[in-house]
Amino acid sequence: MTTDRNPQSQTLARSAPHTRAALLLGALTATAAMLLPPPAAAGMCEGFGPQTPRDISQTAGSNPINYGPAPDIAEMNLCNIHLHENAEHRGPGFNIYAGRGDADGIGGGYECGIAQSLTAAELSPPKVNHCSGLQTGDTVEVHWVFSSCDIEPGAGLGACSSAACANPTLRVEAQVFTLVNDPNALSFDDLRYAGPDASGRHQPKALPTNTGEPVEFFGSTTGPKYDASTQCSPLQVHWSVRPQCAKLDINSLSAWCESNVFEESAPHGVRALVTHPALLSPIQ
Repeated sequence: MTTDRNPQSQTLARSAPHTRAALLLGALTATAAMLLPPPAAAGMCEGFGPQTPRDISQTAGSNPINYGPAPDIAEMNLCNIHLHENAEHRGPGFNIYAGRGDADGIGGGYECGIAQSLTAAELSPPKVNHCSGLQTGDTVEVHWVFSSCDIEPGAGLGACSSAACANPTLRVEAQVFTLVNDPNALSFDDLRYAGPDASGRHQPKALPTNTGEPVEFFGSTTGPKYDASTQCSPLQVHWSVRPQCAKLDINSLSAWCESNVFEESAPHGVRALVTHPALLSPIQ
């Protein structure tokens, strides 16, 4: 057996295992980075479940919190109906950006494409309008909120829980409309709260069925008080958003605004669109 008298060769021989280990560790770290969700951006709230609203045409999302699907609406109670001026979500039928809106989210969101080609008759003002801040040609996103709790429908999301059921499973059915002055358009009277059904559950008369297959995903509550930095919503919601707009007769909505158990007579503002994958769930 011979002995290498060259000190440099001996140093290289001793360091080789360490070099291979370092390369292996680097490869494993890179692989793990590809498998893990992207880190939250600076200034973005962390530790929350997936947020809403979102672009329903984009399926990507890496938020790992999955709280399971809500029951079918027939097995839940309708607890609230409310609407937002312009669409909070962005989708195939409502992708015209209206702007950021004011501090309350009014004027922000997205408008329906069909609103760009309405007739003079459809745009004519109604004789009576009980919906404050709305007119023909406007876009609204209506939310039918369902709760797993045994509750009575009422004002605000507070109606969706109770002292005996403080952490309900929530489901929101959403439809975006363009308001028109046309009795042949959809009537909100056909979509309003209808009272308890035969099983005693609170249900709407119906939900829109001709505006495309609803896009379902996990998200949160919306509204302008939430953002993607320090005010993420802690509430977990199973969403079902229809991808196309429909025309809604403003006269029928006006009648609902005049009197409803939810005490709704004006639209709410919108929350800015959530876009970072770390705050979105994947859409299957």
